[in-house]
Amino acid sequence: MIDFKTYFELLNLYSDYAMVCDSAEWEKWPEFFIEDGCYRLQPRENHDSGLPLCLLALESKAMIRDRVYGVKETMYHDPYYQRHVVGTPRVISVARDLYGERIVSEANYVVIRTKLDGESTVYNAGYYHDEIVRTPEGLKLRSRLCVYDTEMIANSIIYPI
Repeated sequence: MIDFKTYFELLNLYSDYAMVCDSAEWEKWPEFFIEDGCYRLQPRENHDSGLPLCLLALESKAMIRDRVYGVKETMYHDPYYQRHVVGTPRVISVARDLYGERIVSEANYVVIRTKLDGESTVYNAGYYHDEIVRTPEGLKLRSRLCVYDTEMIANSIIYPI
C-alpha cells in the first residue's frame, strides 16, 4: 500500500491531468509522462481478449509532443470542449523496479463533449490503467492505457482522453 501523502499526490495527478485536457492546455499534456512513457487508447473488447490493437498508440514522450503539435497546428476539425469526470483511483499494486517506486492504479472516466453550437454528449467512457513512477518532479505516468467501453466511437478522437 501507499501512504496518505503519496495517495494525495496520486489524486492530484489524476485531477491535474483532467484539468489540463479540459482547459486545452495541450503543451502541458506531455509533461505528465516520463521520456519513454506511452499513451494508448484501446477498445475494451481487444483488451479483454488480450489483443494488442489500439486506436492510438504513442510510444514515447516525443510521440506525445508530436500529437500535441498535430492537435494545435495541423488537424482540421470542428472545435469542441471536453469535460473529464474521473473516479477515485484504485491502487492495484506498489512495487520497486528500475524506475524506483512504481504504482499501478486504475480509475473510471467519462469524457463529455460539447460542440460550440450543440448539446453536451457522452463522448467516451471507460477506465484508465496506469503505471506511475516517482521522479524528482513528482509522480509521472510511465504508461496510460485508456480502455474505452464501446466499439462505437466518434469518427475521430482529436484531444487526449
